[in-house]
Amino acid sequence: MSANRHALAIDIGGTFTDIVVYDAQTGRFAAHKELTTPSDPAQGVITGIARLLSREGVQAATVGRVVHATTLFTNALIERRGAHTGLIATEGFRDTLEIGHERKYELYDLHLPLPQPLVRRAHRLEARERLAPDGTVETPLDAGSVLRAADALVAQGVESVAICFLHAYANPSHEQEAVRLIAARHPQLVLSLSSEVAPQIREFERSSTTVANAYVKPLAERYLNRLSQDLTSLGITAPLFMMLSNGGLTHVEEAKRVPVQLLESGPAAGALAAAFFGARSGQNDLLAFDLGGTTAKLALVQDGEPHVVHRFEAGRERRFTAGSGLPLTISTVELIEIGAGGGSIAAHDALGLLKVGPRSAGSTPGPACYGRGGTHPTVTDANLLLGFLDADTFAGGTMRLDTSAAEATVGALAAEAGLGMARASEGIHAVVNETMAAAARVHVAEQGHDPRDFTLLVTGGGGPLHGCELARRLGMTQVICPPGAGVASALGLLLAPARVDRAATISRPLAGMDWSALEASFSAMEQEARSVIAATLGATAALGMRRSADLRFAGQGYEVVTELPAGPYGPQSEGAIRTAFEAAYERIFSRRPGVATIEMINIRVSVTGSAAEGALDPEVPETAPGEPRTGARRVRFGSAEMEAPVLDRSRLPAGTEVLGPAIIEEAMSTLLVPPGARAVVEASGNIVIHLPQAATRQGQRHHEVA
Repeated sequence: MSANRHALAIDIGGTFTDIVVYDAQTGRFAAHKELTTPSDPAQGVITGIARLLSREGVQAATVGRVVHATTLFTNALIERRGAHTGLIATEGFRDTLEIGHERKYELYDLHLPLPQPLVRRAHRLEARERLAPDGTVETPLDAGSVLRAADALVAQGVESVAICFLHAYANPSHEQEAVRLIAARHPQLVLSLSSEVAPQIREFERSSTTVANAYVKPLAERYLNRLSQDLTSLGITAPLFMMLSNGGLTHVEEAKRVPVQLLESGPAAGALAAAFFGARSGQNDLLAFDLGGTTAKLALVQDGEPHVVHRFEAGRERRFTAGSGLPLTISTVELIEIGAGGGSIAAHDALGLLKVGPRSAGSTPGPACYGRGGTHPTVTDANLLLGFLDADTFAGGTMRLDTSAAEATVGALAAEAGLGMARASEGIHAVVNETMAAAARVHVAEQGHDPRDFTLLVTGGGGPLHGCELARRLGMTQVICPPGAGVASALGLLLAPARVDRAATISRPLAGMDWSALEASFSAMEQEARSVIAATLGATAALGMRRSADLRFAGQGYEVVTELPAGPYGPQSEGAIRTAFEAAYERIFSRRPGVATIEMINIRVSVTGSAAEGALDPEVPETAPGEPRTGARRVRFGSAEMEAPVLDRSRLPAGTEVLGPAIIEEAMSTLLVPPGARAVVEASGNIVIHLPQAATRQGQRHHEVA
């Protein structure tokens, strides 16, 4: 049997760890859900892999590729469980993290909670040195001050140090010398340089990103080393690749060097999966909706590609408010995360109003119906009591749900409000749906779009269960549910190319540009990116390259990321670059100021690589023999209770039409088809749900009133 026949994908979520094994010879894949083990995430991964390989009869030696995404590092930032971290900054700049932008994200809030720096002030020390904005040395580096700062931090128990000197993006020599000095004196320290992590202008963002990298770097090194060893102990010797926030892959050593690039790796994989399966149904403009046990993720896919941005905020004090989190200059698929999932806890607030989330029962103890000690009513408990879920086949039969436990917790909530249990369950379901719909409206509107112009593609264990109701509230007409929807994010890992994004600050006017220097800067970044791709996939990888730049009109304090024509650049390139920027600017703002001077602040390259054997191309699952209808359940849609047939998705041949209400079950998810809707099984393997026109008009009226 071929040593490279199979590929493994691992996606660790807040509640479940999803594992997919893909057979490159047959195009078939199989999946398994394992409860996440928060205290030791690698344990759940290894247990799940062993169970999946044993169940499918796959030998570990035939696995030729392992791809991994995890929320571990994001959670460490949010929950402040990272390494004991220190910062060495230029003399006079130790408080950059505290000062930030000196502006409030809510102008009139007198009790505004601000994101606290990851490094205490006592652990933010200074070194004597100074560079000018162009990188020339104003004050030489004082080696003694660097070593005194490092000694003091070690004495305080610091294990990871961020080094962020003023204008190091223009000249990294002082940071590099500081690293050499500290590594020689304290080789046990883990070091992060701003000139490597975020070599871009703007001191606060650069410092914040470098500190965040230092904060999770020891954790990343320990976890990835442990996981690599555990995979080897299973007999898997294949290379381990990590998913990046930008929707690409990299090798383990690069991931350990700059782990801040991995913060949104799981959601990025989900957006890639949405783009892939949407294209199979001829839909390239999608709202990708992934609902798991802890969070829901929403991302726009346009022209078949998720939108990648170069700024991200972690740990927002207020989830939907820009400026309330820690700014990070990393490339990431643009999306919004909502504190709503199967484990979201329902409770009455001080005014007696029902709220669902963002608190979650997670995987430990989990919803009450998991039978693992949960005592709070959750979305999954409500869905079980509404008849949407089968207690015996939940999560592919990996666990049996406890209906009596769900009744006890939801019943207690109902008693508080003087309601019946059915009404309380219905309320939980409705509130969480509206929470997600409200977030979707904001996210889509911020991108300048109308949700009615998109198709909703649902993934995750809960996406197919809530998708049609979400679409109705948004006024959308069509929902796509791909095969294996419950583990689509894990499958998306196997779809991802290797990708490297690099950026550098040049800060020069476009007119009078030194074109040979500009071309040399782009070429240098592309060469560095090529070397990372080669280390990931080998020298035979097929490469794709894109160049872009952050451009602005002179006098502005913000830039527009503009895709540039391919190089090499010379004086003849000025017109094309100007035209590209002006078009991008007008697309966003509908007009442009009467300013002729354009400035190029940052330059960017994105290099992607595909393995020689080509991209993943999963086969459409074969139709299993047998009667599709396996039974019927009493379910509640709004205030109406009715009987809905239960269908086995694996037994539905292409061309089958299903009229709602209906429940379509597969191993890892349940698709809920509401009354009046029509679901069609496509030859692509997708199920497309067409919502009734009356629902669309309701959504339109809601949109117009809002």
